[in-house]
Amino acid sequence: MPTTLVLPHADRTLAPYTLNSAPHYTTAPGAFQQRVAFAAVHVVQDHLADTTPNSPPHLDWEATINYRHYLWSLGFSVAEAMDTAQRGMGLDWPTAQELITRSITAARSCGGTVACGAGTDHLAVRPGLTLADVKQAYSEQVSFVEGQGGQIILMASRALAATAKSPDDYAEVYADILGQVSRPVIIHWLGDMFDPALAGYWGSRDLDVAMDNCLAVINAHATKIDGIKISLLDANREISMRRRLPAHVKMYTGDDFNFAELIRGDDHGYSHALLGIFDAIAPVASAALYALDNGNEAQYRSLLEPTVPLSRHIFQRPTFYYKTGVVFLAYLNGHQRHFRMLGGQESARSIVHLAELFRLADQAGVFADPESAAARMRPVLQLAGIE
Repeated sequence: MPTTLVLPHADRTLAPYTLNSAPHYTTAPGAFQQRVAFAAVHVVQDHLADTTPNSPPHLDWEATINYRHYLWSLGFSVAEAMDTAQRGMGLDWPTAQELITRSITAARSCGGTVACGAGTDHLAVRPGLTLADVKQAYSEQVSFVEGQGGQIILMASRALAATAKSPDDYAEVYADILGQVSRPVIIHWLGDMFDPALAGYWGSRDLDVAMDNCLAVINAHATKIDGIKISLLDANREISMRRRLPAHVKMYTGDDFNFAELIRGDDHGYSHALLGIFDAIAPVASAALYALDNGNEAQYRSLLEPTVPLSRHIFQRPTFYYKTGVVFLAYLNGHQRHFRMLGGQESARSIVHLAELFRLADQAGVFADPESAAARMRPVLQLAGIE
């Protein structure tokens, strides 16, 4: 018999919702062949740890690493210690170091692929900060990741955004860091909808000018760059930049609004992927990318396109609270025993938001076991006063 829950709506009404049957699809048996697909992965908080404000983060290491094994088993590469892992919003650099070390070790144990965020988040933004300070901070994290044997995702820097006075300052810092790395990196351009402190990155608030400045850096150091991930939620700008990249430099879409069409591509090319939404929709995305490997574009579209409304809901403004939806889906799908987050961010979205997320996830076939997901949803509703 189908499972039904009473869910709230934005107009403050309550209405019954009947879940669909469990989905049936074939996930990838190994790494994807047509696209490189990184899932930017969340972390699982230790639910019994002290969560007093300003206390250091404490992770459930077993659940955190097990989730990475789950993603590797579906064909994904793992993007570690990124914004999806609450980097800069609860995950500090000392804990990120341990996370990176554990994730790289786990990847080696199963043949998985992992790339790790290196930035400047341990450097406090303060008056008098210099470019030399920013370079030193970047160097410290880059050296750590490479010392562990990991590929680097060169994260955008709040400190650089606060310190740089011109595009030349960005060019100077990136030239210095790219001159140090031993293997090609993925550059990460994170839009200010994900982090308001990054407004004006690459030396201009005009995104067309900023793109020109970024491309100048890429062209000057192309041999040190594997690709660039842009998270601007603007498909046309991504396509425009993709067509201007050097031949061997990959475009990794970070567009959680338009990823399905950008990965599918057009007559001029396509984007690879480095996406937080892949954490949340992993089995469906794996099946879709496997269908693309087999030349079945129609199946790719039928699987992945229904997840786009869900992703747009999760990443709605304020976009930087999307992690709440990602962790909520991991909880509903039974990958962690609780819905708790670093910094108490489980409370960053309303019960109405979470109820709509539940409906959209069910409609997109994201719940492997809808009845179990409903059982996990019930106490969340009860805690919000919905019987």
